[in-house]
Amino acid sequence: MKCRRCKTPAVIKMPRHNTAFCDPCFQEYLLKQVERAISSGKMFSKEAPVLVAVSGGKDSLALWDILIKLGYETAGLHLNLGIGAYSKRSQQMVEQFANARGLALIVESYQKSYGLGVIEIAEESARPACSACGTMKRHHFNRIAMEKGFPVVATGHNLDDEAARLLGNLLKWQVSYLEKQSPVLSDDDGKWAKKVRPLYRLPEREIAAYTILNRIEYVVEECPMSKGAKVFAYKETLNQLEEASPGAKHQFYLGFLKQKEASFPTPPPAKQDETCRTCGQPTQSEQCGYCRLIERATTVS
Repeated sequence: MKCRRCKTPAVIKMPRHNTAFCDPCFQEYLLKQVERAISSGKMFSKEAPVLVAVSGGKDSLALWDILIKLGYETAGLHLNLGIGAYSKRSQQMVEQFANARGLALIVESYQKSYGLGVIEIAEESARPACSACGTMKRHHFNRIAMEKGFPVVATGHNLDDEAARLLGNLLKWQVSYLEKQSPVLSDDDGKWAKKVRPLYRLPEREIAAYTILNRIEYVVEECPMSKGAKVFAYKETLNQLEEASPGAKHQFYLGFLKQKEASFPTPPPAKQDETCRTCGQPTQSEQCGYCRLIERATTVS
């Protein structure tokens, strides 16, 4: 198997493009895909710093590495969720990555902040673990970005993640979620830090290959809380489609993005955001979902 560009031995075959690349050509291709995503989505520029949310998994660490190579000013943000050995290992991977490259890293621990890990918070508040975790992450991403002067938060969601989310929303016809599904979430005139997903054009397999070629160590196991999550069934279904028809994920998700404006009516103007009486962040009620969650969890405990 030869590289399509330089005809040297290839290291990765890419059926969705009916091609194969050697190590240097593959990495050049991958960086160009991320740069294309950043440019086409007007995600951010090199004039302002980017806060990269890093979990310790392959996608977020690969994203941080890629943004550094592309010349963007970055800092990492790691939330230690307080899930025993899993969270300890995740933080070690992130710190190891940052220290080896001399990068700025912000770490926040749920145990230190609340005296509880995210599993306990979910149990005490009677919320599904992944739902509680998502609410807390969104709050802290925005709070820390705004406090530290980062206009943008970048996360490592890849093509597989976005396609699986789209499939789940379509199966339930959650139109409000479909309207909002995008690799770029607006900053709402500076009320929020802009949320972006620069890896949305790249499938998980290609990102995994990138981490191997660049010897990036990461936490391999999935989060213990995600066991049984429907997203894995959606991903498996999409993998089967991809095997039968290479490029299916790409066509499914990027086709949706191209057709979204024409396919869905313009939603009515959103209710004017208020300010949460507890934390001060924008909300559409007197108290935001995060503060209600924490208040209930800490009161019960």
